[in-house]
Amino acid sequence: MLISAARTAGKILSLTALLVSAGLAQAQSQTVSVTAYPAVDEIIKAAIPLWKRTHPNVEIKLVSRAFDDHHTAMTTALSTSSNLPDVMALEFSYVGRFAAGDGLEDLSQTPYRIKDTQARFVPFAFKQATTKTGAVVAAPTDIGPGTLLYRVDVLKKAGVTEAELTESWDSFVASGAKIKAGTGAYLMAHARDMKDILIRSNVKPGDGLYFDAAGKVVVDSPRFVRAFELARKVRQQKLDGKIGAWSTEWSQGFKNGTIATQMSGAWLAGHMATWIAPSTRGLWRVAQLPEKSWAAWGGTFYVIPKAAKNKALAWEFIQLMILNRDVQLNAFKMQDAFPALLAAHTDPFYEQPIEFLGGQKARLLWREAALKINAINVHKLDPIADEIINTELDKVLDQGKDILMALADAKALLERRARR
Repeated sequence: MLISAARTAGKILSLTALLVSAGLAQAQSQTVSVTAYPAVDEIIKAAIPLWKRTHPNVEIKLVSRAFDDHHTAMTTALSTSSNLPDVMALEFSYVGRFAAGDGLEDLSQTPYRIKDTQARFVPFAFKQATTKTGAVVAAPTDIGPGTLLYRVDVLKKAGVTEAELTESWDSFVASGAKIKAGTGAYLMAHARDMKDILIRSNVKPGDGLYFDAAGKVVVDSPRFVRAFELARKVRQQKLDGKIGAWSTEWSQGFKNGTIATQMSGAWLAGHMATWIAPSTRGLWRVAQLPEKSWAAWGGTFYVIPKAAKNKALAWEFIQLMILNRDVQLNAFKMQDAFPALLAAHTDPFYEQPIEFLGGQKARLLWREAALKINAINVHKLDPIADEIINTELDKVLDQGKDILMALADAKALLERRARR
């Protein structure tokens, strides 16, 4: 009887131990929710196995939406403090808008202390997420060094050299006239592209695109006047096709050689090779922007909402994505996401020729550009300012409105919005 009782008690104790063990395992199992958009979602998926090595009981729940849908959903989530993820990916143009709402963690504060790692990043990328008060609201993961893509076959037919194309912005436009006369191809898709690059060139450190360091509206400055003048010159000489970016006509122009150049971030070369115009392999080259106008297009950041449930784990995940050299390099190799981490800039991958670009070692040019770009401060009204400026430029291009009047009107409207 004693032996039977002992055996029964032992079974009960073993069952109890198993239940306790299962309960502890369940308690230790956690989930970090992450929201992103293409192709950031693929970069995150590729990093999950590495995350699981050190966090076997922490699942990554990834929700991916189309680019616009993602940022719209995150805007709603932050404004209502509901359905918020632990980690949110943001494109650069949205950083200022989201930071203004005071819904994001300041990563410069304890326990994050991201400024301790500042020297490890491309300088301009880190500063882009730093507010006037010194708060760092976002962690940079990839950048978009500005580059000029051009069709080498079209330039050759027109008798235009790369040196002519890039010597200055005036020579760039003059080259466009030769290209149009010799081949019938447009210099660029839309004259707005000229404005977009020139307002991003020679921005003073500490200033933004539309507001200076003190918050003053600067859209009537010489930088904007020149941008509008050259855009008008492009339109007057019929050097642009009036074609909007990402349209079917836009991609078709790249495929058939009717658009000779495109200024963008380095990532566009990868898009061209994989899905925009893969049939044009070998026909494109890249160069630094005319007048050595160092500029950036886009970039990805990770943020932690203040209402996030798992902030400590969220920060650990972000650190993996931004500070791990292998993760950064893999993102570059997989998705053409140029690393914000300087340690990922020293790899034989940069020396490899790019077949789509005729064997050119273009990554070396992009690395040079990345280190020379000045940070552009973000402002909560940047998206509105962009719309206002584009509206006034259209009036100049399509209706013949005086440039100084257009910029004065834009400034007055923007100043009224800033006073609200």
